[in-house]
Amino acid sequence: MMKVTRISEARPYETKGHFDMTGLRLQGAEASDAAFAVVGLSHFLPAGGAETSASQIEKIYVVLSGEVTIVTDDGETVLGPLDSCWLAAGEQRSIINRTTMPASMLVILPGTNP
Repeated sequence: MMKVTRISEARPYETKGHFDMTGLRLQGAEASDAAFAVVGLSHFLPAGGAETSASQIEKIYVVLSGEVTIVTDDGETVLGPLDSCWLAAGEQRSIINRTTMPASMLVILPGTNP
């Protein structure tokens, strides 16, 4: 019962606290019946990002292209293509694209479907 999401058919979704960013749902949530994970694709314009906040769920970020800076209480980390990071539940973070080129990043969250 495979569910394919073609990038040309991926639906945008709103993400609170993000700016100059477009998110596309690839799997899980409203895109498929995947129960173990939700996968989104975030496209950040230059100077785009996410305000400082903490989520009650853990997350994994995988940069596909470009470069983003992840800022936590421990400092700043620049992620480039195929770099990834894990953020614990409750960990404060902000995201910023400090370059002059767009950046794309996979966002992987725990599943929300029963």
